[in-house]
Amino acid sequence: MSAEPRINDRIRVPEVRLVGPSGEQVGIVPLAKALELAQEYDLDLVEVAANARPPVCKLMDYGKFKYESAMKAREARKNQAHTVIKEMKLRPKIDPHDYDTKKGHVVRFLKQGDKVKITIMFRGREQSRPELGYRLLQRLATDVEDLGFVESNPKQDGRNMIMVLGPHKKKTEAMAEARQAQEARKADAKANPGKSQNAAETEEATGSEDVVETEAPAEASAEA
Repeated sequence: MSAEPRINDRIRVPEVRLVGPSGEQVGIVPLAKALELAQEYDLDLVEVAANARPPVCKLMDYGKFKYESAMKAREARKNQAHTVIKEMKLRPKIDPHDYDTKKGHVVRFLKQGDKVKITIMFRGREQSRPELGYRLLQRLATDVEDLGFVESNPKQDGRNMIMVLGPHKKKTEAMAEARQAQEARKADAKANPGKSQNAAETEEATGSEDVVETEAPAEASAEA
């Protein structure tokens, strides 16, 4: 069945409860009278409550109504928060510099309101030392506990050990904060154009650090 409401001559009832263009209650009128009023106002007669007795109809510009409804739905989809799981891969004997780099990515993901799947990859003899991976995961969880929590405890999966971190901050909150920060940067750029240029050059110079980030709602991975 079509989800579209019946309009104009598609309405097949003897009388309707009519609502005017501004939302005023006209009352129960014969269908012919309602259609006549629609022509006088150069509007459509739209059935808005088909199950009522008699059905409720409203005088409106149906084409404009459909357009505005589509725009609202599009805006709602644009602002919808999708759950995204990022992935970060580590080795049990990772050196301090690499650990700090990986932790920085995890911090950024959690700040964005995304979950992070942490995978410890064991190779060769490392498989006989699962406690190394467990301690590393516990260390990382402690280092980022202000931003996230352990949603799924460490568990062995073949040659890997996996833990999932969930953000304390909701995705919608992170998106709102990101928009506010972007607006603040734009305002600052207008007020200080020289400073904005320097910031852009700095970002370009350090952009390689963001290689694990993806915009698609799929898992992003960074392999150690």
